[in-house]
Amino acid sequence: MDFFQFLIRRSDDFFALGIAHAVVVIVSVFLASIIGIALGVLSYQRPRVRDFILGLTGAMLTIPSFALFILLMAPLGLGARPVVVALTMYGLMPIVRNTVTGLSGVDPAIVEAAKGMGLTRRQRLWRIEFPLAWPVVVTGIRVTTLVLLGIAAVGDIVNGPGYGAFIFTGLYRVGTPVAVNLVLAGTLGVVLLAIVFDLVFRLIGRLTTSKGLRS
Repeated sequence: MDFFQFLIRRSDDFFALGIAHAVVVIVSVFLASIIGIALGVLSYQRPRVRDFILGLTGAMLTIPSFALFILLMAPLGLGARPVVVALTMYGLMPIVRNTVTGLSGVDPAIVEAAKGMGLTRRQRLWRIEFPLAWPVVVTGIRVTTLVLLGIAAVGDIVNGPGYGAFIFTGLYRVGTPVAVNLVLAGTLGVVLLAIVFDLVFRLIGRLTTSKGLRS
């Protein structure tokens, strides 16, 4: 009961932090999608380049988020900028991998048929291959979004926006009556955003995928 009363009292903060959290993740996912899809398209037919890019983006995921945020604070300062850069870096690997997987999984017979129709390499890519790979690509973007929603909360250590403000304030005030409520509120906010974003991406995937490709 105390927790729900706390949420009612802090509802304005709860929604404001939620909007800020969502915005920083949306910007980061957009940047990661542009970069990740481009890297996947450029490398999926070049094994050495592909393996290097996948290895590099995979290595980025191993960097502890606390360390990365602090390292980025020196050149980028405090606030949203280091958070966006860090989240973009963390978001690349699932998008690159799924783009490569989706494009590599296109039936070669379909590609050959497109060649026979006189389509250029670029036309085959954007008219045939990429639309067929899109369900796999959008799944990578969805996974990236869910992962970044959690990591974004850590951005509060560099004064980043979002529910990390509740979580870290609660951690700083451990032992006080309000500490647990703060941490629970921040955690609940992240979970609710994850549910909303997951539903949105499922809808996007359904609306942007032809009926014949839907599972």
